Amino acid sequence: MPPIKTTLVGSYPVPRWLQATPSRDSLRDAMAVVVKTQELAGLDLLVDGELSRFDFNHPETNGMIEYFLGPMSGVSTTLTRDDWKAFHSRPDMQFRAQPAAVVTDDIGAGTLNLEQDYLRLQALTERPTKFTVTAPYMLAQTLFDRHYPDLQSRTMALAQVLADAIRDINADAIQVDEASLTGHPQDCSWAHEPINLMLDAVANDSALHLCFGNYGGQRVQAGFWEDMVPFLNNLHVGSLILEFARRGYDELEVFKDVRSDIALGIGVIDIKDLEIETPDMVASRIERAVSVLGAERVAWVHPDCGFWMLPRNVADGKMQALVTGRDLFSGTRSA
Repeated sequence: MPPIKTTLVGSYPVPRWLQATPSRDSLRDAMAVVVKTQELAGLDLLVDGELSRFDFNHPETNGMIEYFLGPMSGVSTTLTRDDWKAFHSRPDMQFRAQPAAVVTDDIGAGTLNLEQDYLRLQALTERPTKFTVTAPYMLAQTLFDRHYPDLQSRTMALAQVLADAIRDINADAIQVDEASLTGHPQDCSWAHEPINLMLDAVANDSALHLCFGNYGGQRVQAGFWEDMVPFLNNLHVGSLILEFARRGYDELEVFKDVRSDIALGIGVIDIKDLEIETPDMVASRIERAVSVLGAERVAWVHPDCGFWMLPRNVADGKMQALVTGRDLFSGTRSA
C-alpha cells in the first residue's frame, strides 16, 4: 500500500433496485457493485457500503443504530407514549423523533450476527477489507433505559455484546464509529473503557471513526477536537478516522498532542456538499495536514463520514477525486 492510503468511512448510497426489491440476491448484487466500484476507483481498503443495514423506517441514520439494537435481547422496540415523552424531554436528543428502543433487562446478543454480514463482503473481493460497527456509547445514547442505573453501565453492557460479536471477524481492519461523544466531552473520562473493550477484541488492525454527526445530512454535535485529546490518548487503537473537510483544518495542531503510535486519518471529502472536489483541492488538503502533522503521522485520507445520503454519481465522483487527489499529492499521477 502507498504511505497515505485511501478508504471510505463505511456507507454507500443504497442502489434503487435494492430499495425496490430487497432480497438476499439483490443485496449480494448491490454489494458486488459497491465493491467493484471501489476497486475501479483505486481505493486501498474496501467496505461493504453498509447495505445490509438499510432500513426504510430509519433513513436518517441508514440503519446504523437500529440494525445493531434490534436483534439484541433485553431491549424492546415497542414504545409507550410515556417512553417517547421521557426520551424526547432530553435536550441532547431533540434531533431524534423517538428512542431506538427501550432497555427492559440485561442486554444480550440475541440474534445479532455481524460475522455473517462480513462474510458476504469477504466473498466478493480479494482486496483488503474493513468492517464497521457503531460504537456502544452512541448506541447507548439513543436508548430509553428502564433497567441500568446510568449511561456508563448501559454503555459497558453494549460494549461487551459488540466485542463478542466482532471477535471472530477476520477483516483486515475493524472500525468503530462514534458520532455522539464529540458533543459530550464530560463523558470522555470513562468512555474509552467500553470502546477499548471492543478494540481489544479486534483480530487485526483497529480504527475509531469520530465525527460531529451526520443525521439526515446535518451536524448534530457541537464541540472541539481539543476536548477529545485525553480520551484519544487512552484508546487501544491503531488509527483515527477524523472529520475535517466540513469543519476546516484549523484544529490540526491539536493532534500533535495525540500519542505518536496512533495513526491519523484526515477527512478530505465533504459529504454534506453535493459539489465534487477537484483532485487539486484534495491534494492541497492533504498537503496542509502533512505540513502540520508530518508525513509519518498522516496514514489515511477519506471522506468525513459515510456516503449514504449522496446520489450515487456524486459519491462515485468524490471517490475518484479522493484517489486521484491522493495520487497527485504523492506524485504518482499527473494533474
